[in-house]
Amino acid sequence: MADGGEDPGQVPPARPLDAIDRDILRLLQTDGRASIRSVADRVHVSRANAYARINRLIDDGVIRGFSARVNHERAGQGASAYITLKIVQNSWRTVREQLQALPGATHIALVSGDFDVLLLVHTPDNRSLRELVLTRIQAIPEVLSTRTLLVFEETDLAPGPDRPTELG
Repeated sequence: MADGGEDPGQVPPARPLDAIDRDILRLLQTDGRASIRSVADRVHVSRANAYARINRLIDDGVIRGFSARVNHERAGQGASAYITLKIVQNSWRTVREQLQALPGATHIALVSGDFDVLLLVHTPDNRSLRELVLTRIQAIPEVLSTRTLLVFEETDLAPGPDRPTELG
């Protein structure tokens, strides 16, 4: 379910990644805008091989997409919070669908422990955050309780030139 919600019974088994696949993934995590040519050059394969490998990684669901890392404060989303939810047993899929539709929801995880769901949201301000929690999330019938943890500061740990990644 970590990949966005597919049922495990419907996902084909993962193919093993070789060293070149892992190198391609590291490069694309660092720079999702890298050209096929630069990827091919950096992993020492032909452009056709790099293109085929990237397409296979996409088709296999290893690469789920390409996106920009956003500074939410600069983008007008000055309030961020992790919201923990306790939900009715066996209601994960229903709750997930409703949470995905929320404005500002950027990450949803089914977790173990004292709560069931961890939700990361970014809103324009605390008033918007309050409205999101009190009128939207707590109105979901399967949500039993919530706890909101304000984020005071964030550090993006996404792979970059100064940060090694562990793949394989």
